[in-house]
Amino acid sequence: MNTKKIFIRRLWMSVAGVILTALAVAMFKTAALGVDPFQSFVSGMDAVLPLSYGTVYSALCVILLCFSLICDRHYLGLATFINLFLLGYMVEFFQKLFFSGMTELSLVGQIVLFAGAFILLCFSASLYITADLGVSAYDAVALILTNKFHLGKFKFVRISTDVVCVVVGVSCYVISSGTKGLGTVVGVATIVTAFGMGPFIDWFNRKLVEPFFYRDHERT
Repeated sequence: MNTKKIFIRRLWMSVAGVILTALAVAMFKTAALGVDPFQSFVSGMDAVLPLSYGTVYSALCVILLCFSLICDRHYLGLATFINLFLLGYMVEFFQKLFFSGMTELSLVGQIVLFAGAFILLCFSASLYITADLGVSAYDAVALILTNKFHLGKFKFVRISTDVVCVVVGVSCYVISSGTKGLGTVVGVATIVTAFGMGPFIDWFNRKLVEPFFYRDHERT
């Protein structure tokens, strides 16, 4: 398979991965069973810092980007900057397009929507990680710790970074605001995502996305 066709495949996998991530996050937010681990961390930091949520989120993303720039800029690319500048707008678009009428979901509806969002989020992450044209600033952390510093298998490193985010986020929120409103920082979905996302991304990588990507050319 020639280089041009390989690049085109990587490109559409990367873009599709980011778009599907936005759809998954919109489903995640509509299910309202808790935020993802990184958002839990951001919300906790927001509770203790005298800054707006947007400023805290942007500052943390910049710090993570600097970590990647210093340690391994290989993981910064097209998908990184689409995530950084356009993901929020795409999430809003999908929420308005598909989920604006879902204001009072039953518990069963919430669980079904979250399950779909979780699977789609893991699959979309696997797509743009395999495409290797950049990942989100947060995703890059686990990849760098795995591939550069060799701290263990990706799925276990990802669980560790997710759990750290949740623990720090919850701790900061409780210190600042007590337990009232803690559901805005952690929920069932937060815990499932923290412990399940790494293994599921790893499974999609090995069983589905990498076999598709490498089906007609050698792994490098």
